[in-house]
Amino acid sequence: MVKTRVAFVCQRYGVKVNGGAELYCRQVAERLTSEYDVHVYTTCAMDYITWANEYKEGTELINGVTVHRFRSICERNLQRFGEISGKVLGTWQHSDQEELEWLQEQGPVCPALLDELEQHRHEYKAIFFMTYLYYLTAMGMLRHFENMVLIPTVHDEPPVYLRHYEKVFSAAKAFVWNTHEERSFAYRRFPGIEAIPGDIVALGIEKPKGTLPGLPQNLKGLQYIVYAGRIDEIKGCGEMFQYFQRYKELSGSDLKLVLIGKPVMEIPNDPDIISLGFVSEEMKFTVIGSALALVLFSHFESLSMVVLESMLMGRPVLVTGKCEVLKGHCIRSNAGLYFNSFDEFAYELRYLRGHRHEAEVMGENGKHYVYDNYRWSVVVGKYRRLIEGLSTASVGGAD
Repeated sequence: MVKTRVAFVCQRYGVKVNGGAELYCRQVAERLTSEYDVHVYTTCAMDYITWANEYKEGTELINGVTVHRFRSICERNLQRFGEISGKVLGTWQHSDQEELEWLQEQGPVCPALLDELEQHRHEYKAIFFMTYLYYLTAMGMLRHFENMVLIPTVHDEPPVYLRHYEKVFSAAKAFVWNTHEERSFAYRRFPGIEAIPGDIVALGIEKPKGTLPGLPQNLKGLQYIVYAGRIDEIKGCGEMFQYFQRYKELSGSDLKLVLIGKPVMEIPNDPDIISLGFVSEEMKFTVIGSALALVLFSHFESLSMVVLESMLMGRPVLVTGKCEVLKGHCIRSNAGLYFNSFDEFAYELRYLRGHRHEAEVMGENGKHYVYDNYRWSVVVGKYRRLIEGLSTASVGGAD
């Protein structure tokens, strides 16, 4: 049987690519191969800071997905990016041309990819542009394909207030939202897009197949909270270190903070902060599953897979209330606590440590929340209904 073709456009793609949106794209693309002929248009970049061309240009097959790679025409000039960001972010006192310059410096600049996609757009029932922020979506959506769907992964951050993005969101023929909070924010920011079809879809969350590995030797017998993700100031890690160290000073407890992920900032030299660096997916789930709780201080999340993974493993989450998405997960699931100050953070951490039964109940609530909302069968069904609901002139199948 000839399968209907769909395409995804994402700034980076590959099994070695770390990143929430990029992993999100790969997981959805691979799951849809059961029903569709899935293609991905992406760059040769592996690193989102420089956009250096590291992958080989051309077409390859990755886990059933046909991946088309194109070279970026330039790497990011960090000095220029900083300068233009200072001019356009957080103020309306700039020109449209300066916004375009910012988008060029944001990157990855790859017009050949968009030209190729435009030439073949009628072969696809749907073309999903992943993440509103980057050049490929910001410029690609303005080509007004009749079958383009935006997966914005948007949250309240300075770039979203650029005037250019009003055109991007208005051009979508449909939306894939991650959470109620993401959709509500987008409706407030871009009045008028409420009439565009869409659904709250997100993605499926599941444990790796097979038996999980044992806990690393240096963590056995320890009580710890865990952070998993890029160790970055943007993710609130600086505040996390400050809160944790202050809590330790005041409490005198033996609690540890375990870090999983690549550091792009300095980690404090503290024996109570244990950095594991990059670990396998299997080991990540093992470490999360043995934690007192997962902590996340990021103010800017559109879904947070790691929060859902912690819930799946039956572990409570302790997150900042300054992120509406994280706060919403806690309220709807009753599987986590949110804080707005150090005093609240310290109180809730003491509560989790002193109320083990209540913490286990929260863990069970989290499992039910993920099962009810984030099973792959539910997610794929929503994508199917959205894809089949698009009106396109002519769509080809596989050759």
